[in-house]
Amino acid sequence: MSPWLTRLGWATLVANSALVVTGGAVRLTGSGLGCPTWPRCTEESFTPHGALDVHSAIEFGNRTLTFVLAAIAIATFVVAWRSGRRDLRRLALVLALGIPAQAVLGGITVLTDLNPWVVSLHMLPSLAIIGLSVLFLRRIDHPDPTVQHGPVPTLAWLTFATAWVVMYVGTIVTGSGPHAGDADAKRNGLDPLQMSQLHADVVFLLLGLTVGLLLALRATDAAPVTLQAVATLLAVELAQGLVGFVQYFSDLPILLVGLHMLGTALVSAAVTWALVLVREVPPLAQPPSSGSMATATKSSAR
Repeated sequence: MSPWLTRLGWATLVANSALVVTGGAVRLTGSGLGCPTWPRCTEESFTPHGALDVHSAIEFGNRTLTFVLAAIAIATFVVAWRSGRRDLRRLALVLALGIPAQAVLGGITVLTDLNPWVVSLHMLPSLAIIGLSVLFLRRIDHPDPTVQHGPVPTLAWLTFATAWVVMYVGTIVTGSGPHAGDADAKRNGLDPLQMSQLHADVVFLLLGLTVGLLLALRATDAAPVTLQAVATLLAVELAQGLVGFVQYFSDLPILLVGLHMLGTALVSAAVTWALVLVREVPPLAQPPSSGSMATATKSSAR
Protein backbone atom coordinates (compact mmCIF):
# COMPACT_ATOMS: atom_id res chain seq x y z
CA MET A 1 0.00 0.00 0.00
CA SER A 2 1.36 3.40 -0.98
CA PRO A 3 2.62 5.51 1.94
CA TRP A 4 1.08 8.48 0.12
CA LEU A 5 -2.36 7.29 1.17
CA THR A 6 -1.50 7.86 4.82
CA ARG A 7 0.24 11.16 4.12
CA LEU A 8 -2.69 12.48 2.12
CA GLY A 9 -5.16 11.26 4.72
CA TRP A 10 -3.33 13.25 7.38
CA ALA A 11 -3.07 16.22 5.02
CA THR A 12 -6.85 16.15 4.57
CA LEU A 13 -7.40 16.00 8.32
CA VAL A 14 -4.97 18.83 9.12
CA ALA A 15 -5.98 21.10 6.23
CA ASN A 16 -9.69 20.89 7.01
CA SER A 17 -9.00 21.54 10.69
CA ALA A 18 -7.05 24.60 9.57
CA LEU A 19 -10.04 25.68 7.48
CA VAL A 20 -12.23 25.58 10.59
CA VAL A 21 -9.77 27.85 12.39
CA THR A 22 -9.28 30.28 9.49
CA GLY A 23 -13.03 30.39 8.94
CA GLY A 24 -13.34 31.36 12.57
CA ALA A 25 -10.71 34.04 12.08
CA VAL A 26 -12.79 35.50 9.25
CA ARG A 27 -15.81 35.79 11.51
CA LEU A 28 -13.93 36.90 14.63
CA THR A 29 -12.15 39.74 12.81
CA GLY A 30 -15.37 40.97 11.18
CA SER A 31 -14.09 39.99 7.74
CA GLY A 32 -17.04 37.89 6.63
CA LEU A 33 -17.93 40.35 3.87
CA GLY A 34 -14.36 41.38 3.08
CA CYS A 35 -15.20 39.92 -0.32
CA PRO A 36 -18.80 41.11 -0.63
CA THR A 37 -19.90 38.70 -3.35
CA TRP A 38 -19.25 35.16 -4.64
CA PRO A 39 -17.69 33.47 -6.57
CA ARG A 40 -15.89 36.72 -7.38
CA CYS A 41 -14.39 38.71 -4.54
CA THR A 42 -15.76 41.94 -5.98
CA GLU A 43 -18.10 42.66 -8.87
CA GLU A 44 -15.08 43.32 -11.10
CA SER A 45 -12.52 40.77 -9.98
CA PHE A 46 -11.89 37.40 -8.38
CA THR A 47 -9.19 39.04 -6.24
CA PRO A 48 -9.46 42.03 -3.89
CA HIS A 49 -6.48 43.89 -5.36
CA GLY A 50 -8.60 46.86 -6.40
CA ALA A 51 -9.56 47.76 -2.84
CA LEU A 52 -7.34 45.69 -0.61
CA ASP A 53 -7.76 46.11 3.14
CA VAL A 54 -7.30 43.83 6.14
CA HIS A 55 -10.81 42.37 5.99
CA SER A 56 -10.70 41.60 2.28
CA ALA A 57 -7.24 40.06 2.63
CA ILE A 58 -8.41 37.77 5.45
CA GLU A 59 -11.56 36.67 3.60
CA PHE A 60 -9.68 36.16 0.32
CA GLY A 61 -7.00 34.17 2.15
CA ASN A 62 -9.64 31.87 3.55
CA ARG A 63 -11.12 31.40 0.08
CA THR A 64 -7.68 30.62 -1.33
CA LEU A 65 -7.29 27.80 1.18
CA THR A 66 -10.13 26.04 -0.65
CA PHE A 67 -7.82 25.52 -3.64
CA VAL A 68 -5.26 23.86 -1.36
CA LEU A 69 -7.98 21.56 -0.03
CA ALA A 70 -9.11 20.78 -3.58
CA ALA A 71 -5.56 19.88 -4.62
CA ILE A 72 -5.20 17.55 -1.62
CA ALA A 73 -8.58 15.97 -2.35
CA ILE A 74 -7.74 15.35 -6.02
CA ALA A 75 -4.37 13.85 -5.11
CA THR A 76 -6.03 11.64 -2.50
CA PHE A 77 -8.58 10.37 -5.02
CA VAL A 78 -5.89 9.64 -7.63
CA VAL A 79 -3.73 7.67 -5.19
CA ALA A 80 -6.79 5.86 -3.78
CA TRP A 81 -7.89 4.95 -7.30
CA ARG A 82 -4.45 3.55 -8.12
CA SER A 83 -4.58 1.41 -4.96
CA GLY A 84 -7.37 -0.66 -6.50
CA ARG A 85 -9.30 -0.61 -3.23
CA ARG A 86 -13.01 0.13 -3.74
CA ASP A 87 -13.52 1.20 -0.12
CA LEU A 88 -10.74 3.79 -0.33
CA ARG A 89 -11.98 4.99 -3.71
CA ARG A 90 -15.46 5.61 -2.29
CA LEU A 91 -14.17 7.47 0.75
CA ALA A 92 -11.78 9.54 -1.35
CA LEU A 93 -14.63 10.45 -3.72
CA VAL A 94 -16.84 11.61 -0.85
CA LEU A 95 -13.95 13.62 0.59
CA ALA A 96 -13.35 15.23 -2.79
CA LEU A 97 -17.02 16.11 -3.29
CA GLY A 98 -17.15 17.63 0.17
CA ILE A 99 -14.76 20.43 -0.81
CA PRO A 100 -16.92 22.07 -3.53
CA ALA A 101 -20.01 21.49 -1.37
CA GLN A 102 -18.37 23.40 1.45
CA ALA A 103 -17.26 26.16 -0.94
CA VAL A 104 -20.76 26.57 -2.38
CA LEU A 105 -22.25 26.78 1.11
CA GLY A 106 -19.65 29.42 1.91
CA GLY A 107 -20.73 31.34 -1.17
CA ILE A 108 -24.36 31.16 -0.09
CA THR A 109 -23.27 32.50 3.29
CA VAL A 110 -21.79 35.58 1.62
CA LEU A 111 -24.69 36.04 -0.79
CA THR A 112 -27.17 35.99 2.11
CA ASP A 113 -25.13 38.67 3.93
CA LEU A 114 -23.99 36.25 6.64
CA ASN A 115 -27.41 34.95 7.55
CA PRO A 116 -26.74 33.39 10.99
CA TRP A 117 -28.61 30.18 10.16
CA VAL A 118 -26.61 29.66 6.98
CA VAL A 119 -23.40 30.48 8.86
CA SER A 120 -24.35 27.80 11.39
CA LEU A 121 -24.46 25.22 8.60
CA HIS A 122 -21.25 26.42 6.93
CA MET A 123 -18.97 24.80 9.50
CA LEU A 124 -20.62 21.37 9.45
CA PRO A 125 -19.22 20.07 6.11
CA SER A 126 -15.68 20.72 7.32
CA LEU A 127 -16.37 18.81 10.54
CA ALA A 128 -17.84 15.93 8.52
CA ILE A 129 -14.78 15.85 6.24
CA ILE A 130 -12.54 15.73 9.33
CA GLY A 131 -14.45 12.69 10.59
CA LEU A 132 -14.32 10.99 7.19
CA SER A 133 -10.58 11.59 6.93
CA VAL A 134 -10.17 9.75 10.26
CA LEU A 135 -12.18 6.84 8.85
CA PHE A 136 -10.06 6.96 5.67
CA LEU A 137 -6.87 6.66 7.72
CA ARG A 138 -8.31 3.70 9.60
CA ARG A 139 -9.38 1.88 6.45
CA ILE A 140 -5.91 2.04 4.92
CA ASP A 141 -4.66 -0.67 7.29
CA HIS A 142 -8.02 -2.22 8.22
CA PRO A 143 -9.91 -2.78 4.97
CA ASP A 144 -12.43 -5.44 6.02
CA PRO A 145 -13.33 -5.01 9.68
CA THR A 146 -15.72 -7.24 11.57
CA VAL A 147 -18.38 -5.00 13.09
CA GLN A 148 -19.56 -5.60 16.64
CA HIS A 149 -23.17 -5.23 17.75
CA GLY A 150 -24.69 -4.90 21.17
CA PRO A 151 -25.12 -2.40 24.02
CA VAL A 152 -21.57 -1.03 23.98
CA PRO A 153 -21.46 -0.18 20.23
CA THR A 154 -24.95 1.30 20.61
CA LEU A 155 -23.64 3.50 23.43
CA ALA A 156 -20.77 4.54 21.15
CA TRP A 157 -23.24 5.56 18.44
CA LEU A 158 -25.26 7.54 21.00
CA THR A 159 -22.09 9.31 22.12
CA PHE A 160 -21.21 10.10 18.50
CA ALA A 161 -24.69 11.50 17.78
CA THR A 162 -24.65 13.59 20.95
CA ALA A 163 -21.26 15.04 20.01
CA TRP A 164 -22.76 16.23 16.73
CA VAL A 165 -25.69 17.79 18.58
CA VAL A 166 -23.17 19.60 20.79
CA MET A 167 -21.28 20.90 17.76
CA TYR A 168 -24.41 22.11 15.99
CA VAL A 169 -25.88 23.76 19.08
CA GLY A 170 -22.51 25.48 19.47
CA THR A 171 -22.95 27.10 16.07
CA ILE A 172 -26.40 28.32 17.11
CA VAL A 173 -24.91 29.83 20.27
CA THR A 174 -22.44 31.64 18.03
CA GLY A 175 -25.31 32.91 15.90
CA SER A 176 -26.87 34.53 18.96
CA GLY A 177 -23.64 36.11 20.19
CA PRO A 178 -21.54 39.15 19.32
CA HIS A 179 -19.16 37.73 16.69
CA ALA A 180 -21.32 38.15 13.60
CA GLY A 181 -18.53 38.32 11.02
CA ASP A 182 -19.52 41.83 9.95
CA ALA A 183 -20.76 44.93 11.76
CA ASP A 184 -24.04 44.88 9.82
CA ALA A 185 -24.69 41.13 9.95
CA LYS A 186 -27.86 40.09 11.75
CA ARG A 187 -28.08 37.70 14.70
CA ASN A 188 -30.52 34.79 14.94
CA GLY A 189 -32.57 36.53 17.63
CA LEU A 190 -32.23 33.79 20.25
CA ASP A 191 -31.26 34.57 23.84
CA PRO A 192 -27.48 34.02 24.18
CA LEU A 193 -27.82 33.08 27.86
CA GLN A 194 -30.49 30.47 27.23
CA MET A 195 -28.65 29.02 24.23
CA SER A 196 -25.40 28.86 26.19
CA GLN A 197 -27.23 26.99 28.97
CA LEU A 198 -28.67 24.55 26.43
CA HIS A 199 -25.21 24.05 24.97
CA ALA A 200 -23.75 23.39 28.44
CA ASP A 201 -26.53 20.88 29.21
CA VAL A 202 -25.80 18.89 26.06
CA VAL A 203 -22.07 19.03 26.83
CA PHE A 204 -22.70 17.50 30.26
CA LEU A 205 -24.77 14.78 28.60
CA LEU A 206 -21.88 14.08 26.20
CA LEU A 207 -19.41 13.86 29.07
CA GLY A 208 -21.69 11.47 30.94
CA LEU A 209 -22.10 9.23 27.91
CA THR A 210 -18.34 9.21 27.28
CA VAL A 211 -17.58 8.26 30.89
CA GLY A 212 -20.25 5.55 30.67
CA LEU A 213 -18.72 4.25 27.45
CA LEU A 214 -15.27 4.14 29.02
CA LEU A 215 -16.57 2.21 32.05
CA ALA A 216 -18.49 -0.20 29.84
CA LEU A 217 -15.36 -0.91 27.82
CA ARG A 218 -13.37 -1.57 30.98
CA ALA A 219 -16.08 -3.91 32.24
CA THR A 220 -16.00 -5.89 28.99
CA ASP A 221 -12.19 -6.11 28.80
CA ALA A 222 -11.94 -4.07 25.61
CA ALA A 223 -8.66 -3.79 23.75
CA PRO A 224 -6.22 -1.22 25.19
CA VAL A 225 -6.22 0.77 21.94
CA THR A 226 -10.01 1.13 22.17
CA LEU A 227 -9.82 2.26 25.78
CA GLN A 228 -7.15 4.77 24.81
CA ALA A 229 -9.32 6.16 22.00
CA VAL A 230 -12.28 6.77 24.32
CA ALA A 231 -10.03 8.16 27.07
CA THR A 232 -8.55 10.57 24.51
CA LEU A 233 -12.06 11.63 23.51
CA LEU A 234 -12.89 12.33 27.15
CA ALA A 235 -9.72 14.40 27.55
CA VAL A 236 -10.54 16.44 24.43
CA GLU A 237 -14.08 17.03 25.69
CA LEU A 238 -12.87 18.19 29.09
CA ALA A 239 -10.33 20.56 27.55
CA GLN A 240 -12.93 21.89 25.12
CA GLY A 241 -15.43 22.36 27.93
CA LEU A 242 -12.88 24.24 30.01
CA VAL A 243 -12.09 26.61 27.15
CA GLY A 244 -15.80 27.09 26.54
CA PHE A 245 -16.53 28.06 30.15
CA VAL A 246 -13.54 30.39 30.37
CA GLN A 247 -14.44 32.16 27.12
CA TYR A 248 -18.04 32.60 28.26
CA PHE A 249 -17.14 34.14 31.60
CA SER A 250 -14.44 36.35 30.04
CA ASP A 251 -16.81 37.93 27.46
CA LEU A 252 -15.73 35.82 24.47
CA PRO A 253 -12.17 37.03 23.73
CA ILE A 254 -11.17 36.35 20.14
CA LEU A 255 -8.20 34.11 20.87
CA LEU A 256 -10.16 31.83 23.17
CA VAL A 257 -13.04 31.58 20.71
CA GLY A 258 -10.57 30.63 17.99
CA LEU A 259 -9.06 27.98 20.28
CA HIS A 260 -12.57 26.70 20.98
CA MET A 261 -13.16 26.26 17.24
CA LEU A 262 -9.96 24.25 16.94
CA GLY A 263 -11.27 22.15 19.81
CA THR A 264 -14.45 21.50 17.85
CA ALA A 265 -12.40 20.06 15.00
CA LEU A 266 -10.55 17.84 17.48
CA VAL A 267 -13.85 16.64 18.97
CA SER A 268 -15.06 15.60 15.51
CA ALA A 269 -11.86 13.64 14.90
CA ALA A 270 -11.73 12.06 18.36
CA VAL A 271 -15.37 10.97 18.51
CA THR A 272 -15.10 9.39 15.05
CA TRP A 273 -11.96 7.51 16.03
CA ALA A 274 -13.61 6.28 19.25
CA LEU A 275 -16.72 5.10 17.40
CA VAL A 276 -14.72 3.25 14.76
CA LEU A 277 -12.58 1.39 17.30
CA VAL A 278 -15.51 0.47 19.54
CA ARG A 279 -17.54 -0.92 16.62
CA GLU A 280 -14.76 -3.00 15.08
CA VAL A 281 -13.58 -6.32 16.46
CA PRO A 282 -9.83 -6.05 17.22
CA PRO A 283 -7.65 -8.14 14.88
CA LEU A 284 -6.74 -11.53 16.28
CA ALA A 285 -3.24 -11.99 17.60
CA GLN A 286 -0.80 -13.43 15.12
CA PRO A 287 -0.66 -17.23 15.37
CA PRO A 288 2.63 -18.65 16.60
CA SER A 289 5.16 -19.81 14.03
CA SER A 290 5.52 -23.49 13.20
CA GLY A 291 8.70 -23.65 15.24
CA SER A 292 7.00 -22.20 18.28
CA MET A 293 4.06 -24.58 17.79
CA ALA A 294 6.39 -27.53 17.69
CA THR A 295 8.17 -26.44 20.85
CA ALA A 296 4.83 -25.96 22.62
CA THR A 297 3.69 -29.45 21.54
CA LYS A 298 6.88 -31.08 22.90
CA SER A 299 6.54 -29.22 26.17
CA SER A 300 2.95 -30.34 26.63
CA ALA A 301 3.91 -33.93 25.79
CA ARG A 302 6.46 -33.91 28.58
